[in-house]
Amino acid sequence: MDIGIIGGGINGLCCAWQLAKQGHQVQLYERDALMSATSCASSKLLHGGLRYLENREFRLVREALRERDAWIKRAPHLAQPLRLVMPIYQKSRRPGWMIALGLFLYDHLAGKSQLPKAKRLTAQEVIRRDPLLKSEGLQGGYEFSDGQMDDHALGLWVAEQARQAGVSITEHTEIVELTQDGKVTTANGAVHVHDRLINVAGPWAQRLLQASALDSPYQLDLVRGSHLILQAPCKQAYLLEAPNDRRIFFVLPWQGNTLVGTTEVRQTLNKPIACSPEERSYLLNAWSHYFPDALPNVIDTFAGLRPLLRSAEDPSKATREYALHRTGKLVTVLGGKWTTSMALADKVSHAIY
Repeated sequence: MDIGIIGGGINGLCCAWQLAKQGHQVQLYERDALMSATSCASSKLLHGGLRYLENREFRLVREALRERDAWIKRAPHLAQPLRLVMPIYQKSRRPGWMIALGLFLYDHLAGKSQLPKAKRLTAQEVIRRDPLLKSEGLQGGYEFSDGQMDDHALGLWVAEQARQAGVSITEHTEIVELTQDGKVTTANGAVHVHDRLINVAGPWAQRLLQASALDSPYQLDLVRGSHLILQAPCKQAYLLEAPNDRRIFFVLPWQGNTLVGTTEVRQTLNKPIACSPEERSYLLNAWSHYFPDALPNVIDTFAGLRPLLRSAEDPSKATREYALHRTGKLVTVLGGKWTTSMALADKVSHAIY
């Protein structure tokens, strides 16, 4: 079949690669440059989503953990295992037994993973690894496995695999209208007709449907996630509780510096996608709570806009699941996360029939 794909983020690129490998003729349209929006503004993690277990998203976590391992195996030059530590303090909102149970389930859902399982650490072991971490009230911690990637470079690697498989990629070509019959219209008025059409434009997928007078049973929450880059080496990767709420945030090594993120703030498409002063303060305060003697020097910030399925009033509790909706020759993808992009592509490859 002749298949058109709208969206050059990681989900669109994986769909294109998967469909081309199955023998289809694939044309991908990207409004800007490939991997230039949400897909290059992640927390740089390939992970199952440990905190999603609190929302009982067991299917998603199982899928994401296995996809995490698959990415590390598929592209070891751009994705590597990472050991993270979650310290436990006397005033932690999640007691040690809860973390131990969650990590046991996390490892179980990972199946026969190539990555080492979680283990408990004493307070002395935690501080020995990172003397700058706050020691007051520290009771110990847990170490567990996930993966880290260069999201932009890995996405461009997928794009190259897609091209080699025969995908035709057109950048800087905005689609302004589509139909259930497989027709797309570009901003310059050109019209193309495909046997199947995949709308996988991330945060812009629902707006494109609305501009085309098409309905969907799903609605998106657009949630900004902001990050800081601190000019300091990161001795240890962490998953930490924010001091003033139940949210978690990451402290990660990144290109010789420290990455701190992320936030969850609703916004609309007509606003700049950038770290706000309030988010900067929130992340700095959270980081300083655990590293009170360190002097942070913020050298960069970045933000991405996540397309989440609308499922909860609190964005931190919104599902990270994805949904496919087909009408005629059109398949629309709503939601989805970086780690599960290849699993999503596999489902799309079945939805076109």
